[in-house]
Amino acid sequence: MTTNQTYYYAVGRRKTAIARVKLIPGNGAVVINGKPMGEVFGRLSLENTIMQPFRVSNTLGKFNAIVKVIGGGISAQAGAIAHGVSRALVEADDTLKALLKKQGLMTRDPRVKERKKYGLKRARKAPQYTKR
Repeated sequence: MTTNQTYYYAVGRRKTAIARVKLIPGNGAVVINGKPMGEVFGRLSLENTIMQPFRVSNTLGKFNAIVKVIGGGISAQAGAIAHGVSRALVEADDTLKALLKKQGLMTRDPRVKERKKYGLKRARKAPQYTKR
């Protein structure tokens, strides 16, 4: 049995996290890796980050989001989901692009952790200098 249900698909990225987002017209449920959003992200601030594209575009409660997210930490995953949701909303309605872009939700945040260099303790922290 196959159902021809329309959906809007997009990929969002942040640091090393990748979120594949599928928006289906529905009542506003967000399912992340097969679990409800509250179960995956305990923090209210992360849930607000995920729901921000829906609030900005005034589509809260109009789409169900099914998300598969891998890599990164919980903060990067929340950012990746928000990016993916924004892109999927633009797939659904092109007129939302300017509104989402103005809020900075369409831009992929390019900041990633800098690699550690040899002779240093971290990416830039050097060992303490001793004169004698």
